[in-house]
Amino acid sequence: MSELTVSEVNSLARQLVKDLVPYASARSSMSGGGVWLNANENALAPAYQLDGTFNRYPSCQPKAVINAYAAYAGVSADQVLVSRGADEGIELLIRSFCEPKTDSITICPPTYGMYAISAESNQTSVNKVLLDNEQLDLDGIFATKPKLVFICSPNNPTGDLIPRQQIIAVLEHFKGKALVVVDEAYIEFAPEASVVPLLSQHPHLVVLRTLSKAFGLAGLRCGFTLAAPQIINALKKMIAPYPIAEPVAQIAAQALSASGIAQMQQSVASINQLRSDFITMAAHWPGVQKIWPSNANYVLLQVADAADCVAALIKADILIRNQSSQLGLSQVVRVSIGSPDDMQRLSAAMQQYFAADNNVSKNQQKRERA
Repeated sequence: MSELTVSEVNSLARQLVKDLVPYASARSSMSGGGVWLNANENALAPAYQLDGTFNRYPSCQPKAVINAYAAYAGVSADQVLVSRGADEGIELLIRSFCEPKTDSITICPPTYGMYAISAESNQTSVNKVLLDNEQLDLDGIFATKPKLVFICSPNNPTGDLIPRQQIIAVLEHFKGKALVVVDEAYIEFAPEASVVPLLSQHPHLVVLRTLSKAFGLAGLRCGFTLAAPQIINALKKMIAPYPIAEPVAQIAAQALSASGIAQMQQSVASINQLRSDFITMAAHWPGVQKIWPSNANYVLLQVADAADCVAALIKADILIRNQSSQLGLSQVVRVSIGSPDDMQRLSAAMQQYFAADNNVSKNQQKRERA
């Protein structure tokens, strides 16, 4: 059978698809490595069991999962939508509320890349208002006229929390004008900062959550959208008939049980301590120019040469991620917090790299003075 050529595919594809630059996930852009610290995954993975047969179609919104997450988040069941990761929640919000070629969204780089990718795939323009010293530029945001405002807190890739009063200011400004979407994918690492309690006061607030990070279930692809029932009902019109596979629903329900939540919280405590220990060590390495404060399971470091640092660690069989292409950032690497053994290997490799790099710099300075 003959194969389609690239030119034949291009002649059939939409112009939008030809022009779109896809999101480069950590798994697609980097491969190999014995220690994976490039995708903000939880290395302290729990184990679950499956029961039954799978010959019947699953529920679109499985009640056991919806009820369990509603109880966990402290909202009512009609305020919860479960989807294929929080990424599908982003996609559904844009498809449901933004008219292609007419509406826009506002994002605050450096931030998660899928907001812009999902908007562009829906022919929705993107207003980019850069963070100002890890805080929102409120004047810049208020100068835009979007349908959706996306705020990531804790922010990816910087790890910092967006001040609550700033989020409230955005909610007040866009009341009756736009939905304000707060992405809390990493909120379990700083639960006191959640804006879920604001849902009752601000019906245009939407909160995105996931089981991928603190719950250690990135491979499950299970996320949640929390919002007013009217918003949830609008999203249900756009979601696929069977978005959540039965095995996913079973494991999600187990993860959201009392024992599952307790296990997650224990994992979070361990990761937060490992993160604190790593930051303390990194502060003494000569090649680290800046360390962002983190409230997530990763740390952002500014170094002299991010690409060289990543390449050196690959040689040590360790993967971290170069985030220097993000708007507002330069020469930065993001390090996910792994298991204790992972962090020992990483720390030894990075200490060796920065020590060698520092020696090279000193020799260059000697030659220049000579």
